[in-house]
Amino acid sequence: MKNNNIKALIYLWAIFFPLLLTSQEKQEKEILVPSIKGSIKIDGLGNEIDWEKSNWTSDFWMWRPSDSIPAKKQTRFKILRDEQNLYILVESDINGTNFTTPNLKRDFETFGSDYLTLLFDTFSDATNAFSFATNPLGIKADGLISGGNQDYRTGRNFAWDTKWNVETSVTDTHYTAEFKIPFNSMFYDNKNPSWRFNILRRNTQGNEHSIWVRTPQNQVIGNLAFMGKMVFETPLKKAKNPISLIPFLSGASYTDFENSEKKTSFAVGGDAKVPIGNALNLDLTFNPDFSQVEVDDQVVNLTRFAISLPEKRQFFTQNDDLFKDFGANRDVIPFFSRRIGVAEDLDGNTIENKIIAGGRLSGKLNSNLRIGFLNILTEADVKNEIPSNLNTVFTLRQKVFDRSNISFFYIDRRTTDDYDFISEEERKNSVTGIEYNLASTDSKWTGRAFLHKSFTQGLTEDDMIAGGVLRRNTLEQQIELEVIHGGEDFRSDLGFFRRTGFVKIAPAYTYRIYPKNPNVINYEFSQRSFLILDPTKEYKLTERWLISSIRKRYLDNTSLRFQFTNRYEFLFEEFDPTRSDGAIPLPGNVDYNFSEIELAYRSDQRKIFNFNTEVKYGTFYNGTKLSIENQINWRKQPIFNASMIVNFNAIKLPDPYPSKDIWLISPKLDFTFSKTLFWTTFVQYNSQGENLGVNSRLQWRFAPLSDLFFVYNDNYISTDNFSPRYRSFNLKFTYWLNI
Repeated sequence: MKNNNIKALIYLWAIFFPLLLTSQEKQEKEILVPSIKGSIKIDGLGNEIDWEKSNWTSDFWMWRPSDSIPAKKQTRFKILRDEQNLYILVESDINGTNFTTPNLKRDFETFGSDYLTLLFDTFSDATNAFSFATNPLGIKADGLISGGNQDYRTGRNFAWDTKWNVETSVTDTHYTAEFKIPFNSMFYDNKNPSWRFNILRRNTQGNEHSIWVRTPQNQVIGNLAFMGKMVFETPLKKAKNPISLIPFLSGASYTDFENSEKKTSFAVGGDAKVPIGNALNLDLTFNPDFSQVEVDDQVVNLTRFAISLPEKRQFFTQNDDLFKDFGANRDVIPFFSRRIGVAEDLDGNTIENKIIAGGRLSGKLNSNLRIGFLNILTEADVKNEIPSNLNTVFTLRQKVFDRSNISFFYIDRRTTDDYDFISEEERKNSVTGIEYNLASTDSKWTGRAFLHKSFTQGLTEDDMIAGGVLRRNTLEQQIELEVIHGGEDFRSDLGFFRRTGFVKIAPAYTYRIYPKNPNVINYEFSQRSFLILDPTKEYKLTERWLISSIRKRYLDNTSLRFQFTNRYEFLFEEFDPTRSDGAIPLPGNVDYNFSEIELAYRSDQRKIFNFNTEVKYGTFYNGTKLSIENQINWRKQPIFNASMIVNFNAIKLPDPYPSKDIWLISPKLDFTFSKTLFWTTFVQYNSQGENLGVNSRLQWRFAPLSDLFFVYNDNYISTDNFSPRYRSFNLKFTYWLNI
């Protein structure tokens, strides 16, 4: 079987190699960045005499509704620099002042809103960039871009924060944004005389997306393949990035009603960010506390597999693509950071596994080579049979050709002591792998080929995974093929994977039509499928999905979708999709065929009241299932946002198997009283988990990136007249200090 894996990799390389020659016409747009010695007051006016040293640059193109004509409402900008800072002045023509600006919170959601985003590719690798965004109210949003910004779902990390400033002013004809971005808030190669650069914008009143460098509308707006250049008049100096210390103090009061326990705690800890040269950063953490982090969204799980939830802890987020961007999202992720600091107790409940300390080195060794090193020690919880673990990740990523790269990783998890409740096989696990990530210069061709091998005591037979995906995306068509072979003995204790011992074949095709109707973006016709085969049982077909969909996208961001899904599934083991206590599960060693139709609609999110809704109905194993998923939103901008998730699943199975109505109800109230004071209350009721949770968080940002949090958590058992299970009050003070 190992030879088959190696052959699969060779075949994938043979497919990928000819694509490396793909090229495109280079973008010629550029802007000169003059140097100044005077001072710029950031007030959104741009009336200092130094601004006259820079010329206006404009000629923005539409991205949507059409990518072939100039923007109707133009944007123009100037750029200056001094020894410490980069200054950008942007003027945006408008249709009026009825902007869509839902709240005053940092890292605001840009989808459906007015926004203005600057992208800086400081190493000119067309793969990674820094993102700084604002809106007409001068709200900040910053983030890290990876993977070329080719996909909305991946490659965007908005948990990253740094210190910078922006102010805006609004007239009847335009709004002006004035940025001051310190050079020490970014990493760059000071020997490079230029950076790749772009500006993108959404004008909700004119229903127009526009961008400085023309970008095909089948590509993501802000795709790093399509950028201009900012050329520095004088060379940059080596950055003097400060050392940042972020200490915290926290206190908490807990009540465990089930065990009749009350306790209080007090903690001191913190983080440090230590720059190494112009392009590397060392992050250190000691006794971290994540009490202020938003709670996870509750989900209803009707599948046989575990659900992966997103990482929200800031320590794990900077340059996180270096650690997490391996494998295949749905099938094998060799490193999944939520495996660290999160564990299960003896009853299977998710609990915190305290992190004692950790360090992370990440960034560029040179313009083409990136490095990542992560080392974290977790605390033992003998009561719940959780050992202390030392967790290590090492990665290298070498750029090849214009935008592609070759990556290597090594992951290791091992216990720090010989615990008697841990078997020999569970004491340690290692995984290593190599990957080739393809991105053609024009982003029409993308893909990945990978080979991973695990090392686990007692599992040595088929312990490799090999696979790849190849995708071609043009204006009218997208074609994709994914093939994966996963060994039965492959394991990654710090990873996330649905299954082992499988072969997956997944072709997909999408065809787009762009009508003359100016209110419609396009019609999409998609056919997707995947087959799962079991190589240990003579490649028996165990799953088959056939998915046909038609989607109509409107210019105002509304969309209508119809989908038909046909599934085949062979259950090797018995399974209860309702997860009901004491129920008789569906029998194993039986195959099932079932189908479902789906109708989905998303309304115009610029409106004060908007909603998303999906209705699904069809057969489900040997019964039927009706699913209704709704999210309703209302706002009094920019102070108040209210949302309500109401999901309902009615599962009807024939006797003696269980039938069940499952509800997920989640109201959320979000007050942004000012740019520095926020209050969010989140209530979640999940009848599948028999749980009602309340999370209320008050945040005061009293200084840049420095906060005071008060967090209230409450948890109830819904099957016992909503009797209380757990309650806590947390107070946390954190301060960001540069030295």
